[in-house]
Amino acid sequence: MVESLFEPGARGTASMTVGAHDTAAALGSGDVEVLGTPRLVALVEEAACAAIAPRVAAAETTVGVRVELDHAKPTPVGDRVTADALVTNVEGRRLDFDVVVRDSRGQVASGKVVRMLVDRRRFLGKRRGAD
Repeated sequence: MVESLFEPGARGTASMTVGAHDTAAALGSGDVEVLGTPRLVALVEEAACAAIAPRVAAAETTVGVRVELDHAKPTPVGDRVTADALVTNVEGRRLDFDVVVRDSRGQVASGKVVRMLVDRRRFLGKRRGAD
């Protein structure tokens, strides 16, 4: 693995329009028809992946190991949300990100994501040369 390819400052973005299947009620994380926190977590993970995607070798991938997210405001169905991720620290295989999510009315969430760079085959438990 070539960890030196990763440096603080890289940015990534992910956006989506909130649909009925993205709500807290649909996801089982509540009973209201607004963007559910589990879907918001997936969106910030997507933004973090986008920040580093150009530098991840084909034999490698990153896996999420920690998410801290303050979901402070509701986003209704039909509104668009955008997650922005910024690499803030690189320590060996560990990549730290600050994340912010906004909708048409402003900031709705913020937090931190930690991802680890791993060898894809080893992570999936495959022996070299075996398919």
